[in-house]
Amino acid sequence: MQPDPPQPTVLYTLEQTIKAYRRLCQQNIDQVITDLTVDQGLTLMVLSNYPALSQQRLAELVFKDKASITRIIELLVQKGLLARAAHPTDKRKSDLRITDGGRQTLARLSPTIQLNQQTALQGLSAAELAQFDATLRKILANCSPAQP
Repeated sequence: MQPDPPQPTVLYTLEQTIKAYRRLCQQNIDQVITDLTVDQGLTLMVLSNYPALSQQRLAELVFKDKASITRIIELLVQKGLLARAAHPTDKRKSDLRITDGGRQTLARLSPTIQLNQQTALQGLSAAELAQFDATLRKILANCSPAQP
């Protein structure tokens, strides 16, 4: 007998949807690159677009805590997809850069990322997507602390 979900609300459905999308993404990534997680790929993508980010800001952008982003970075360095260099003025920091292998990995993933998004959003009109985005932004604003 399958148990009923706890509190079947729209927010529960949203959480289910996010988890299902992440599973889809991981399955498709595994077909291209077998030892890369969704979070590692996302970290590479963000660093590719914003190479000067602090680890704290990077963690915020990929929805990870400081310890998790530190582990992800370490794994990407071990895989040769990121390189770490000592920061010139602050010994507590390090500068990260994507290696040639990291850039090749992102290039190989690009069609998969597009496929994931197309699969997840198929059948939705531009108007539906716009309304969905507006609704999610309202929920986000309701859940976020007020900024002074």
